[in-house]
Parts: sequence; C-alpha cells; structure tokens
Amino acid sequence: MTMDYMQIINQHESEVRSYVRGFPTTFAKAQGSYMYNTDGEAYLDFFAGASVMNYGHNHPELTKALIEYLSDDNITHSLDMASVARAEFLETLDRLVLKPRNMDYRVQFPGPTGTNAVEAALKIARKVKKRDTIMAFTNAFHGMTLGSLSVTGNGFKRQGAGVTLDNTSHMPFDRYLGPGTNSLEYIDRMLADGASGVDTPAAVITETVQAEGGVNVADLEWLQGLEKLCRKYDMLLIVDDIQTGLGRCGHFFSYEEAGIYPDIVTLSKSLSGYGLPLAITLIKPEYDIWAPGEHNGTFRGQNPSFVTAKRTLELFWSDDSFEKDIARKGKRMAEFLDGLAHKYPDARGCPRGRGMMQAIEFAHVELAEKISEVAFRHGLIIETAGTDDQVLKLLPPCTIEDADLEKGLQIIETCLVEAMGELGIQRQASSQ
Repeated sequence: MTMDYMQIINQHESEVRSYVRGFPTTFAKAQGSYMYNTDGEAYLDFFAGASVMNYGHNHPELTKALIEYLSDDNITHSLDMASVARAEFLETLDRLVLKPRNMDYRVQFPGPTGTNAVEAALKIARKVKKRDTIMAFTNAFHGMTLGSLSVTGNGFKRQGAGVTLDNTSHMPFDRYLGPGTNSLEYIDRMLADGASGVDTPAAVITETVQAEGGVNVADLEWLQGLEKLCRKYDMLLIVDDIQTGLGRCGHFFSYEEAGIYPDIVTLSKSLSGYGLPLAITLIKPEYDIWAPGEHNGTFRGQNPSFVTAKRTLELFWSDDSFEKDIARKGKRMAEFLDGLAHKYPDARGCPRGRGMMQAIEFAHVELAEKISEVAFRHGLIIETAGTDDQVLKLLPPCTIEDADLEKGLQIIETCLVEAMGELGIQRQASSQ
C-alpha cells in the first residue's frame, strides 16, 4: 500500500502547521548538510532546524553513541532521579565548557524545550528579587508558552495567547531607535525617573542576536552597557542563548566576546547535538534558591539526550578548532552577502549577522520570502525572519563542508535574480 504522506498530514494535522507549507515535500532521511524526500531528492539544508542541527544531521559518532546506549537496556526516562547519563553529561559540561571559561553555574533541567528553560529563568528571577516585572526588548522572541510570550515582542505570536500578557516592560533593543541613538541611555532614564511609570524589574532578558526578530545584532559595547545597567539597578541579567549559542554565533556562548557574565542563561536547540529534545537553565549558585520540586517537568530526565549531548561536547568543544572553523565560514558567508548587496543594488539588501548566523534584509519586504520559495525549487532549504519576513536568514549546519557552503551561496544568488524577475523588481548592474 502506497501512502500519500502529505495528504495524511493535511487531513489530520492542525492548521497551525507552518514549515510544511513553505517546504511542501515529505522528508524521509537526512545526513550531514542534506535532507532527502521520499523520492530520494536531495535538499541542501541552510535552515538546520532553526539552529537545532548545528552539528549536521545524523552525525555518525552521535548515532553510534545513541545506538550503543539504547541497545544495552540503559534507562531512557528518569525524571530528576540520578542516572549515569545525567551525571556524565553534567561532568563533561563543567569540564569542557564552564571551567575553561571561568563560569560557575548550577544546571537546572526544566523540561525538554527552549521555552521551558525561559519559563524557569523568569520564575527564579522573580523569586530571587521578589519583584513581578521582567524587562524585555522590541523584536525579541523567547518562546510560545505564556511566560515566554510575555517577553516576546512579535504581535502576531502574542495575539495567539488569547489573554493579556502582563508583568513585562518592553524597551528598545540596540539600534531600534535609529543610528546614533543609545537605547541604554533611554532605559537608564526610565529606570531612574520615579515618574516614568516603569517599575524596577526583577530581571532583564535579552538575546545577543535577535534571530527570529530579524537577525538584529547587538553591539558588544551595548551588551556590556546592559550588564552595567543591571548591576546599577539590582536586576538579574538573563541571556537567552537558545538559538544563538552552541557555536552558532562563533563561540559556545554567544556573549563570550563581550566579556559579560549573565546571572542566568538558557540553552536548548542544538544542546543534544542530535535533534533530540534537551534544555537547561544555568543559574549562578547564589540564585539557585529553588525548594525541591518547586519547579519540575515530566521530561526533565531525557537520558538519550544526555548521551548525545555529552558526546557532542567531546567531539566539538575539547579544543578551539571548531570555533576557528565557524569564524572562517562565517566570514565567508558575510563577505558573500556584502558582495550580493553590492552586485544587485536594486534588491536593496542590508547584510548583517554574527558567526554562522548571517542574514540580509530587503527593503522590498516580499523578496526574502520569494527567494525562499524559489530556493526550494532549486533544492535549497532556507527560511526568513523579521516581523514581515523581510529578512533572508542563513543557518547552515556549522559542520557544513566548504563545497556545500559554496554551492548553497551560489544557489542563493541564482534565486535572488529569479525572485527579482518574478516580482518585477528592476535589475541593473552595479558600478564596479
């Protein structure tokens, strides 16, 4: 019996599904930087599961570790009971990641997804400071549960909550107020003025690069200034590193280059290294004041995820070679986008990014989405970001081979030209 997989999905799954609409094929296999549909057609992956697959699909070393673990009747689910896999992951994280960076955090397993990590961060911040409000930023995205939505800026996502999202104050992110305007000065003024109507928050939550918000990159000086502001007003600093961490922006933590030390950090997405669900909330020891069981979750004992996460740390974070490779590839991606903007001025593209999270925003707001559509026809999976999907976001696996990276970049250029033609955007050669 031959199944029409797409028909089954369309018939039975909720209307809320989204990616299947932009990439209308049924995927069956994946390896490295490629996904394959049921007809065996290959698609080069420049989306990487929204940065879940930083280490590529089905890395053989991770597959081997997982199969060996599962084949020996080892425990898969354990809530927060002790397990060998749990302890080994914690030890490896401390030895290879935290200690070399002089970071002292307690590790909380809040549940398997990024939004679980954010919810835990918001709750512990309020518990520590005994204040209700969290400060968040314009264009931020932190998850889809109610607490995470309250600190998310996107109006469409917030509307889906169906209730008023309270106990949050939103402030302008870096450069939101335009060039030459320091948003931290504005925030400082609002916090200092007892008549501003802004209560002192328990914490500030930020991304270093607003990935879903349009790949808006915070300057290192802005991040440093934000940390100083938190110390000045006795607020905790929460960094949401769920999409930007784990190598995506160049280092294990995206904020390392800024030299800041957040009070709380959230991680998920590529943490397991294999696409398995796993999330953690890192908390400075002095703020780890939970009562036992005060925050829990059924799937906070994801032992197969611990196994692949541990092996991922051993493979990619035992030295700095992986970081250097990301820096090299990220530079190539940035140079390509700069060249693209110069070569096709009528596309009115503005490149930006950090590490291997690179993007180009188009003044023609429909152009990025059209490029994504055309790229799929050319065998490339690439997504958009920003309030109006006006930003084309490049997220290939950080392990992508150079030849595949170049292949994907050339497809993007081809699709830009085709998309401009389909949209009737005038094209003329740049002066070189």
